[in-house]
Amino acid sequence: MNAYQPRTDEMAFLLEQVLQAPARLQALPAFAEADPELMRQVLEEAGKFAGEVVAPLNRDGDESGCRHELVDGVGRVSTPPGFREAYQAFWQAGWPALSAAPEDGGQGLPAVLEAMLYEMLSAANHGWTMAPGLLHGAYECLKHHGSEELKARYLAKIASGEWLATMCLTEPQAGSDLGLARTKALPQADGSYALSGSKIFISGGEHDLTDNIVHLVLARLPDAPPGPRGLSLFLVPKFYPDGQRSAVHCERIEEKMGLHGSATCVMRFDEAQSWIVGEPGRGLNAMFLMMNAARLHVALQGIGLLDAAWQKADAYAKERRQMRAPGTDAASEASPIAEHPAMRRILDTQRAWIDGGRVLAYRTGVELDMLKHHPDAARREAAQRWCSLVTPVLKAACTHQAFHGGSDCLQVFGGHGYVREWGIEQILRDARVAMIYEGTNEIQAIDLLVRKVLADGGAGFSALLHDLRQDLDPSHAPDAQALRLLAALGEATHELAEARAQDPALPYWVADDYLRAVALALLAWAWARIEAGVHARLTASDEAAADPALQTRWQAPAQALRHWVLPEFEMRLQIVRTRCRDAASAD
Repeated sequence: MNAYQPRTDEMAFLLEQVLQAPARLQALPAFAEADPELMRQVLEEAGKFAGEVVAPLNRDGDESGCRHELVDGVGRVSTPPGFREAYQAFWQAGWPALSAAPEDGGQGLPAVLEAMLYEMLSAANHGWTMAPGLLHGAYECLKHHGSEELKARYLAKIASGEWLATMCLTEPQAGSDLGLARTKALPQADGSYALSGSKIFISGGEHDLTDNIVHLVLARLPDAPPGPRGLSLFLVPKFYPDGQRSAVHCERIEEKMGLHGSATCVMRFDEAQSWIVGEPGRGLNAMFLMMNAARLHVALQGIGLLDAAWQKADAYAKERRQMRAPGTDAASEASPIAEHPAMRRILDTQRAWIDGGRVLAYRTGVELDMLKHHPDAARREAAQRWCSLVTPVLKAACTHQAFHGGSDCLQVFGGHGYVREWGIEQILRDARVAMIYEGTNEIQAIDLLVRKVLADGGAGFSALLHDLRQDLDPSHAPDAQALRLLAALGEATHELAEARAQDPALPYWVADDYLRAVALALLAWAWARIEAGVHARLTASDEAAADPALQTRWQAPAQALRHWVLPEFEMRLQIVRTRCRDAASAD
């Protein structure tokens, strides 16, 4: 009951039957050789690695934690027992290079497979997975913005995962407002820069998993203007090519609520030799490549952690007997608590979020592949629209549900959930940070509504809603419900765009409610697609029709979605509309 095990057959069903992703991806020249059998094999092997190698280290990693000590005046961090060996096996097996370009030593497989890999790894061991979690973003950042010299020296090592990377943004006074960063970079005669300053909350800033660490750091040039436009991006490794250690110091690691298996470091740069990545003053533009990739992966952390919590709660509920469940044999003295409606409601509701979240996250992974590889400009534009609008929703909604839904899963255990024996409390502690990092969920909501939806008067969002409606058949009940939600969302968006003229602060007040409403509408769309996929599978062959598990597996969470999840949509929309009308009447 303490060990998470990926259920790759269910994940593959959503990818193949619901999204028809393999056929769509194989139609792209870049993935011509990635047939469905290959994708299924990759997924199954990824599940084995997550379940057999990474998951068994989870509890010990939480209890042992990372350790910081000074050795000859240098701060060193040791990770929990088994972590280094597992990571060395991970990169040597080629997992970090899954979606990297073949010319950089990668395997050139679809990004959606990498997304699914990291969902499983996060569920298996969130602390361990923090180490390679930024590799893809660092690779893309350096590939698109690094000089030829930097790429020749570092790109292949990052692509393969032989060297890990960090993202050094936050300072004590500069969290969400990166424009307040003070770290300085002084130009040197040889074309390098002397980097000085301190950064906090740096995941994997120091560790013993790899022989080198590549730090990507936001800093200011001497003549840089104040604010975010004055920030540039710099690369400084832990060790230079000649073996010399850089002037980058880990002063301490944070004592945290969770993620004990990941070192969250306070880093000091003492005139460390570094090189600029991209153009001066455009560091955030380069860094956003890392951050956007990271936000999808954080959403998948939420999905994976909720799945891990659900697995524990479901297994416990099937074994634990308490009282007689309503509707069962009167002669029975005690039923498994999985038969009690209160527990069934919790378990089915969380599964509705897991499955619907997977469809949306996997679709986002597919859209990233379309954006990068599709030959048609209009299709790439549609992919960009999806990724831009859906990614902040996924990040906020999935991480919110990981913590709050995980708390509901803990409730299934009663008092046993509050003690360490069952491992459910660790998931809750580990999940909480995902609502904060890579842009807090409040920042995601503002990004969605203010910077994405309202920036063009809602035109891009209207186009997304149109695309979603095209996938639905109003003659089917789940599709009809999704269509109603999408239509109501479009009307509320139009109302918001008009009301903002009377109250410019209005979108900031209702951004959280608006994002939640969007998440629920997307969830309704995702489940309409799931139910259509189940129906297609059942009618496609006699073998599938004879499998009672196929229908029952998806039926209960589909009902939970309608009964316990989607009713929240009206409440959220009512909050938005009430504030809009208040703004109009005040004028």
